[in-house]
Amino acid sequence: MDVGVAVPFSHRTPVDYIAAAARHIEELGFASIWAPEHVLFFPEYASSYPYSDDGRIPGNPEGILDPFTALTFVAAHTSRIRLGTGICLVPQRQPVYTAKMVADLDYLSGGRFEFGVGIGWLEEEFDNLQMSFRARAQRCAEYIDAMKALWTQPVSSFEGPTVRLSPCYMNPKPVQKPHPPILFGGESDAAVRRVVTQGDGWYAYNLDPDAARAGFARLDARLRDAGRDPASVRRYVGVARRRVTPDIVDAYRDAGADQVIMPLFATNLEDLQRRADRLVVACALQAA
Repeated sequence: MDVGVAVPFSHRTPVDYIAAAARHIEELGFASIWAPEHVLFFPEYASSYPYSDDGRIPGNPEGILDPFTALTFVAAHTSRIRLGTGICLVPQRQPVYTAKMVADLDYLSGGRFEFGVGIGWLEEEFDNLQMSFRARAQRCAEYIDAMKALWTQPVSSFEGPTVRLSPCYMNPKPVQKPHPPILFGGESDAAVRRVVTQGDGWYAYNLDPDAARAGFARLDARLRDAGRDPASVRRYVGVARRRVTPDIVDAYRDAGADQVIMPLFATNLEDLQRRADRLVVACALQAA
């Protein structure tokens, strides 16, 4: 089982710290670095964050770096570690530009990108982008299909309810073929259906090992019903807890996770090194 880390870089993060942190994380043997996405935050909002008891985003953030920009910078300062969006809010983005950013990042990183995607939960963010919150699930499916056309067809074209591409070129194509792996976030039945119909993996979040095992069994059943091989689909679990022990890591491994993604929040390099070293011990990582 691989171990990745979720690292939210923000306007409070010194640029030299980002480069040094990325190199240190790679040297310690972590498999991947994941960057979240929100283009806007709000001091007050009616939407409920699904992973906290009070419906508020922990820490009340005021901003984070765009994940594609941050991961491109990380790619330039690393050579092996994989890079993921956790999670890219596909239906609130223009799909052609998103396809271009995915392809360019995969090209510049030498094929190290993993495309974690979701439909979003913060209605106020959609409203301020003049994007439909109600239609986000349908838009996400359509946008993914359009992006696949841009990544895989030498001369791309697409016709959908809201996206229409006349024959066009988009290059470079991604290094990974047919495209970088697409991992859908979310724990609902609808999210699992997205994995089955369009995805290469599932990025579940905040599931304990028993819930993860049950979720993987549910996914496997859906995949078999659809004629897909469950072994071909990746199973990732984002771990919300800050304190990680070897027993917890072993439990996720036994549950069938291919990768666990641990939070690694720090304000300076010394703090990050201390927290990362604890994760290395808990996860029994070997230095790269």
